[in-house]
Amino acid sequence: MLSFFLFLSIDMLGIAQQKKVVFIILDGIPAPELERIHTPNLDRISKVGGYARAFTGGEKGGKSETPTISAVGYNSLLTGTWANKHNVWGNDIESPNYDYWTIFRLMREARPESKLAIFSTWEDNRTKLIGERKAETGYLKLDIVFDGFEKDTVRFAHDTEKTYLRKTDNLVSFEAAHSLKTQAPDLSWVYLEFTDAVGHRYGKSPQLTSAIELADRQVGRIWEAIRFREENYGEEWMIWITTDHGRKAPEFKDHGGQSDSEREIWMISNAKNLSDSFYSGKASMVDILPTLIEFLEIPVPEVQRKNWDGASLILKK
Repeated sequence: MLSFFLFLSIDMLGIAQQKKVVFIILDGIPAPELERIHTPNLDRISKVGGYARAFTGGEKGGKSETPTISAVGYNSLLTGTWANKHNVWGNDIESPNYDYWTIFRLMREARPESKLAIFSTWEDNRTKLIGERKAETGYLKLDIVFDGFEKDTVRFAHDTEKTYLRKTDNLVSFEAAHSLKTQAPDLSWVYLEFTDAVGHRYGKSPQLTSAIELADRQVGRIWEAIRFREENYGEEWMIWITTDHGRKAPEFKDHGGQSDSEREIWMISNAKNLSDSFYSGKASMVDILPTLIEFLEIPVPEVQRKNWDGASLILKK
């Protein structure tokens, strides 16, 4: 009863709902494959907001041309910049340029009390890309960390089929859903890898179809947690789902180059105010950070904002 009157009073006073973001990277899923496969959970989310093809890889043939490689794509999302600025050129992540702040640092600097979370199959996402606890990132510390399971070869014995990634992705998705439902971090990154491993081994195949269907179920858990929070706590959540790169057609096995199919990605969001740019086919990986920032309505230092390579994909209210 108390919560009812609390929500009623908030609505009557016109106080904005608390805004929260979760972004999900489903590694290496080609848009044509996603579109032909039955993905009921992703479809449910896109019906609330939208689905569109987009691109990664920077300006083809220009100074911002960026390899269509996993960690490179993640960092383009995290910083809103291409590789010529963020300086991640491969999965070894040798020397990131932390002068271009990730969305996690932008959130921490703007709202020090915010709760930041990562749920990831790959520990380097936190320790190298986000640069947790590094002097160069202002000793940024995340509040909820659930990663590193790819290093546990006892619990998740590594095999040539990489089915251990199927198990770690499942674990990560269950924990992400539980944590979002019970702790409601303000900004969360969920990263799932199994689809990329299957793509490399089998390309366009029944195995890849099965892996994408599994990823859809994993996203469904997270979506249900978000809906629970919105329905029971009066929060406003944005979910943004994408992939980090396409794959070389027609086999859809390899990636890293600048072919159209390797540069092609896709985006799904529950946002109801998506702009024409979102649906244009010309939106890109670096547009995601400005979009999430605009939704969160947090201040950004001008030196950071003016160096973004992307622009928001939602309409201003």
